[in-house]
Amino acid sequence: MAKKEIKKVVLAYSGGLDTSIIIPWLKENYNNCEVIAVSGDVGQGTELDGLEEKALKTGASKLYIEDLNKEFIEDYVFPTIKAGAVYEGDYLLGTSFARPVIAKRIVEIALAEGADAICHGCTGKGNDQVRFELTIKAFAPDMEIIAPWRIWDIKSRDEEIDYAEAHNIPLKINRETNYSKDKNLWHLSHEGLDLEDPANEPQYNKPGFLEMGVSPEMAPDKPTYVTISFEKGNAVAINGEKMEAVEIVKYLNKVGGENGIGLADLVENRLVGMKSRGVYETPGGTILYRAHQVLETLCLDRETQHYKELIAKKYADLVYFGQWFTPLREALDAFVDKTQETVTGDVKLKLYKGNIINAGTTSPYSLYDPEVATFDEDEVYNQKDAEGFINLFGLPIKVKAQLDQKRGK
Repeated sequence: MAKKEIKKVVLAYSGGLDTSIIIPWLKENYNNCEVIAVSGDVGQGTELDGLEEKALKTGASKLYIEDLNKEFIEDYVFPTIKAGAVYEGDYLLGTSFARPVIAKRIVEIALAEGADAICHGCTGKGNDQVRFELTIKAFAPDMEIIAPWRIWDIKSRDEEIDYAEAHNIPLKINRETNYSKDKNLWHLSHEGLDLEDPANEPQYNKPGFLEMGVSPEMAPDKPTYVTISFEKGNAVAINGEKMEAVEIVKYLNKVGGENGIGLADLVENRLVGMKSRGVYETPGGTILYRAHQVLETLCLDRETQHYKELIAKKYADLVYFGQWFTPLREALDAFVDKTQETVTGDVKLKLYKGNIINAGTTSPYSLYDPEVATFDEDEVYNQKDAEGFINLFGLPIKVKAQLDQKRGK
């Protein structure tokens, strides 16, 4: 689609540095096209304050603010927890699974508005461009996509600030404290500035750096206990009180943050090929992942538990790579849901200075049998049976060793 044919663009709008300057840039470069801004509310909090006034003042014809919190947690976050999906061992996918839910709603609005194109502010170096665009392709395969960072002359965040100042666009950041952050109900990420050098320790104790909690050193000297109840793999109650999914995450964010839980500093492999360093705050999510994992050790048989660990890595890759709306992810969900039929019970955890300590787990579907597992005398396990088992289990090793000896190896 040529420039002159684009009369109406729907912009994924956060009000941050990138999207703030994109509205006037679109109007300058696409024949004063109409720009409709869409913000997906996935728990950014005060970041949404004053967004409509700002969007309209910088040239948007209207702004949609869509409350996606419930859908985000119930339909994207909780299935990922049930899968046990963690990217590269540390990243709890906070930005990754927020993008599909936002992009899906943007497509719905773009189609309803009869838009000619969808625009996003993702850089050409990042993962988010892939996550947004794969979702757009899944629901509007013929929609034109505009990605300014891949085509404009601006080359850095400093140049973005120059553009904003030249166009009288108000910003909440400055050049000195210009961390690149992404915040939602699940997490907060920090990138850029001193964090670009992996040799630099994050300034956890610097006022204002952490927003969702405190560093372990600053956490209370007294532990906090929390009991999480699950039904079929989903958290449904805290300390015996039934809660909706969003409220569970909010509650655990609070108590986790207060106890220095959920800080992750990692160098990850981006989909586009480079390594990047980020610091993540995921207090409630870290607690939920641990609690769910602990309950599974009680409720899943060995073969299912071990095989599920294999697919968890693939599931994490799919989420990280933006492949949410794919047949494979749906198929893996079907497998995971089957495994979760007995993942019901209560997990008690002790939170103390950044640590999560198991404090007791119960389930009506527990596969743990004290009579079988005991070190004391029992009537159900014949220890002599182990001899034959080991002989058969070790037969390939024994035969190979015997033949190697005959061959003089």
